[in-house]
Amino acid sequence: MIMSLLSLTLIRLPEVLMSYKKILMMICCVLLLSGCAPGKAKEKILEVIPVKVDKVKLQELYESLDYTGDIKAQDEAVIYPKVSGKIIEKVKEDGALINKGEAICYIDRDEVGLKFQKAPVESTLTGILGRVYVDLGENVTANTPVALVVSADKVKIGLDIPEKYLPKITLGQQAQISVDSWEDEKFIGSVTKISPVIDLSTRTAPVEITIMNKEYRLKSGMFAKVQLVIEARNNVPVILREAIMGRDPDNYVFVVENKKAVLRKISLGIRQGPYFEVREGLKDGDSVVIMGQQLLSDGASVEPEVEKE
Repeated sequence: MIMSLLSLTLIRLPEVLMSYKKILMMICCVLLLSGCAPGKAKEKILEVIPVKVDKVKLQELYESLDYTGDIKAQDEAVIYPKVSGKIIEKVKEDGALINKGEAICYIDRDEVGLKFQKAPVESTLTGILGRVYVDLGENVTANTPVALVVSADKVKIGLDIPEKYLPKITLGQQAQISVDSWEDEKFIGSVTKISPVIDLSTRTAPVEITIMNKEYRLKSGMFAKVQLVIEARNNVPVILREAIMGRDPDNYVFVVENKKAVLRKISLGIRQGPYFEVREGLKDGDSVVIMGQQLLSDGASVEPEVEKE
């Protein structure tokens, strides 16, 4: 019996070996197809790297400090009566123009023994009647605020400027002011006061911006955004933030020359929004990579796509 099985095995051995050989050949083919061919295809694809580029351009650039603050009238005066009594007549209402010495309302004096004669409450300032605080029939004394008068031909905004920026702030320096009520308009103000004293707790100094307001569109109490220009550059080369690699003072970009990526060190200046001034390393018209530079090395072949304006 054993001899029969052994004879049968020896007879079928060539067939078994042939089957193993076929299986091994198939495995080798699969390995070649999955390992070698894709690698070559991948290598071929990576020979030319697609990138997006933007041209270096010359433009005006400025650095600014951005703040928020409340608008106040240039001069304000709270008006008090000179005598006690009852308000018997109101001559002016909120928002009315008023001259210095003009009556706002009249008081019926409550002093005993005096002949009746209404007493005026007069404005001490020429401007706009911002608010009348009293109503007819109300009793007032010399300590009762009757009205607020504001001189609104000019308005002001107070800012607290960090001490490191103070050397760049000068009297007459311009600022742009925007308010929600006039979204599409920029109002121009100027620096009119710079405090010579720095607050020790905040390391800031008060600075005052004054804005002409002949049409009275800016109201006392309005919330405003202030952009104070501290440095300006004219006709300088600029690039987008996306192009810059590294960290100061070691900043780099890739420049495309003859469809080759060239690594170049640059020196940066001031920044405005997404743009940086380039002081050294680039010139007007250079093609700078702004997308895809993470895959590049110096001398790599690239297929540039120009950023649309």
